[in-house]
Amino acid sequence: MQPCGRTRRCSRYHLVFLVSKGFCFSAWTTKKMVLCLALGLLMMGIYPAILCQQDGTMESNAEFQEDQINGTRVDSLTLAYTNTDFAFCLYKKLALKNRDKNIFFSPFSISAALAFLSLGASNNTREEILEGLKFNLTETPEADIHRGFGHLLHMLRQPNDQVQISTGNAIFVKRHLRILAEFKEKARALYQAEASMIDFQLPHKAVKHINEYVRKQTQGKIKDLISGLNEDAGMVLVNYIYFKGKWKFPFDPRDTYESEFHLDKDRSVKVPMMNIEDLSTPYFRDEELSCTVVELKYTGNASALFILPDQGRMQQVEASLQPETLRKWRYSLRPRMIDKLSLPKFSISTDYSLERILPQLGIREVFSTQADLSGITGAKDLRVSQVVHKAVLDVAETGTKAAAATGMMMTGFSVIRNTLNFNRPFLMIISDTNTQSSLFMAKVTNPKGN
Repeated sequence: MQPCGRTRRCSRYHLVFLVSKGFCFSAWTTKKMVLCLALGLLMMGIYPAILCQQDGTMESNAEFQEDQINGTRVDSLTLAYTNTDFAFCLYKKLALKNRDKNIFFSPFSISAALAFLSLGASNNTREEILEGLKFNLTETPEADIHRGFGHLLHMLRQPNDQVQISTGNAIFVKRHLRILAEFKEKARALYQAEASMIDFQLPHKAVKHINEYVRKQTQGKIKDLISGLNEDAGMVLVNYIYFKGKWKFPFDPRDTYESEFHLDKDRSVKVPMMNIEDLSTPYFRDEELSCTVVELKYTGNASALFILPDQGRMQQVEASLQPETLRKWRYSLRPRMIDKLSLPKFSISTDYSLERILPQLGIREVFSTQADLSGITGAKDLRVSQVVHKAVLDVAETGTKAAAATGMMMTGFSVIRNTLNFNRPFLMIISDTNTQSSLFMAKVTNPKGN
């Protein structure tokens, strides 16, 4: 059967950090085949910030940006490896806290947002953040870390007529609060962060302004990123990532039908199951971990890795998640003919408060009164009080326009009939193949929601 439909994937992420007199990161959502993440940090101040800058707006500095992007930087594969290490560590904490629940988040957005925050951190606060992100500061200078993220953001933002990825940051600053020129300059050059002044003395208006900004950037998908602002709030940082792609080999909506998804050995639910036949795609059977790995490619430089543990083996696979595991899977993938692949059509949403989870990864001081974020305002008056991450992931087919199937029919396939049915809990990792960066990660335990 020839695929003739179009598959759509849509996900959105929010992560919000509430800090004293400080930061909030948020992410965007998108429609169609979209993945979107927002990360927010809200910081509140203990004392008034020092007025270190006459002008509170952010200026463009093209030369500085070019120097930072073209200068010495962390190798992209090294950065991808480190970010994957952080992603899996965070995933394990989320899985432990949300047993038998769907999990969906953007490790890239969280890493980028925390790295951005560390740009304004000093002393132990800075070290905790970067080491919590799994960087070895003895081997990797801080400047190289920021250059690495700057280069990664630059690469992800490159125009592409097949896969759409947009990512960036914004800073909303309390009126009359000044941030250091050096911080603004680096924020703009390395993290594509824009800044604007808003009146936090009118909290409802400020919330509406920030939410409207996020709503526009997410094409209306995320309408209320933040519900309110603490009276001490002074700054909101917004980080977003937007992804939109079409399957290289799309599913045909006419082949979608109701089928059972097994939640565990005793329970199941009826879900719409998408199907595709005679599909040649990268495949690996990991006998050591008792799981099957298959890669479904998007048109352009992106792909989704689906990991299907054998019945009762999910915890074993989760415990083994580390950068070396992902590297082994990717290197072991080989084209294989799948006679029939079945994947549920689903939509899941998640909402996390990370201020209690990040300290378990070593990021503690930034949430305390000992926090040193003096690189932002020049004063030690900021701390993070809350981190909220929200996300939505939709996997569905839309339309009937065929996508080109190029170069996937290869020799050396097994002659034994091979079917792959994702009718039980599975993992999913969406990556940018140019940079090998894991943009989104999901665990689907119930396609109908928790």
